[in-house]
Amino acid sequence: MNIMTGTIVGLGLLGAAGSALAAASPEQVAELGQRLTPMGAERTGNSSGTIPAWTGGLATDSGSMDADGFLANPFAEEQPLVVITSSNLEQYRDNLSPGQLAMFARYPDSYRLPVYQTHRTAALPDEVYQAVAYNASHTRLVADGNGLEDFQLAYPFPIPQDGQEVIWNHVTRYRGGSVKRVSIQATPEQNGGFVPVRFQLQFTYRDQLNDYDPANPGNVLFYYKEAITAPARLAGNVLLVHETLNQVKEPRQAWIYNAGQRRVRRAPQVAYDGPYPASEGLRVGDNFDMYNGAQDRYDWQLLGKREVYVPYNAFSLDSPELRYEDIIQAGHINPDVTRYELHRVWVVEATLKEGERHIYGKRVYFVDEDSWQIMLADHYDGRGEMWRVGEGHLIPFYDVKVPWLALDTLYDLQNGRYLASGMRNEERDAIEFGVKAVYADFTPSALRSSGVR
Repeated sequence: MNIMTGTIVGLGLLGAAGSALAAASPEQVAELGQRLTPMGAERTGNSSGTIPAWTGGLATDSGSMDADGFLANPFAEEQPLVVITSSNLEQYRDNLSPGQLAMFARYPDSYRLPVYQTHRTAALPDEVYQAVAYNASHTRLVADGNGLEDFQLAYPFPIPQDGQEVIWNHVTRYRGGSVKRVSIQATPEQNGGFVPVRFQLQFTYRDQLNDYDPANPGNVLFYYKEAITAPARLAGNVLLVHETLNQVKEPRQAWIYNAGQRRVRRAPQVAYDGPYPASEGLRVGDNFDMYNGAQDRYDWQLLGKREVYVPYNAFSLDSPELRYEDIIQAGHINPDVTRYELHRVWVVEATLKEGERHIYGKRVYFVDEDSWQIMLADHYDGRGEMWRVGEGHLIPFYDVKVPWLALDTLYDLQNGRYLASGMRNEERDAIEFGVKAVYADFTPSALRSSGVR
């Protein structure tokens, strides 16, 4: 297999870097949909042919949906081109992240990456492409990069000028507007034993509320609610978040309903490095969804692009033929049900500012150029040692044109445990897009009814 070297590509690839407050130039914007895809990715493939050209992504009729809501895998007959193991690692080092190399070092006998043919499957609705084109020439960062001005729908910076703009693309990425989903989370012990935690999640962008007033949009970007329904010791606990566009001017608002106390209370700790509920200390607030929340505690640097093996087109991992125990094992998820492909990713480094506090001294993110989804996340402790490694296993819900995650993982290299969330393999009708919602669904008073056991 001909593997192209994965060195950092200069920022000149998509135009010279500019001020954080400057929108893309008219010449750059004109390239959207031409040399660049509507999302700002390079339309062409790489010179070696290991990354193909983008030709529109998966069509909505690329497969059928079964009675339980699972999409057919259009690549079910494909076999791995190579399986990267600790024994052949050196041949592929240039296309691996430091976090992946650390995983090979931590689990030399079991960690491996099955690498398949690359398919650029990301596709989004036309209204998203139209919003992206508008944002490219209008949206600007404000409040030292912690807020957006003149922004529509999703993806404010398809032609990013700095690291914060790339992260904003991830934070605001399109997730179908208004969604309900069932999500299963596991936090296995070192021996692989685990108790599934079942969540009912609801996510709604502000403009998807039936009672949204565009004349008074406010500072809320989206509303998020998660209710735990199992196991019994956690059932009935509910988290509610109002995510703000400018979290320095107005921090996110969060509330928790504790079923045992039958009480709603504010939860300002669900941010930054505050403990995330029901994660057994394996995830902090801004680890959720690979990264979320305010960016003000870090200095962000855009390092350019690399070609990296990332978890992609994870239809097998999402299969209803799997049980959760087929996925979860000691140390890391079962490599035999994963799929990695070579894709171009933006590389963003976040370094903790002097005088700021966070358990992670440095973080490095690898962001898919086609979907702006964070695919890999390396987390370093205050001594500069690799601590936690995150992976986002992307799946394109091609029937509704929503690239999202089948599963995300966060591996703790120090204690040998990890968190895996987003599974739905044993559930029925676990995802519903286009849900009708009103503001009253996301008020603190609504938490009590959501948490009834």
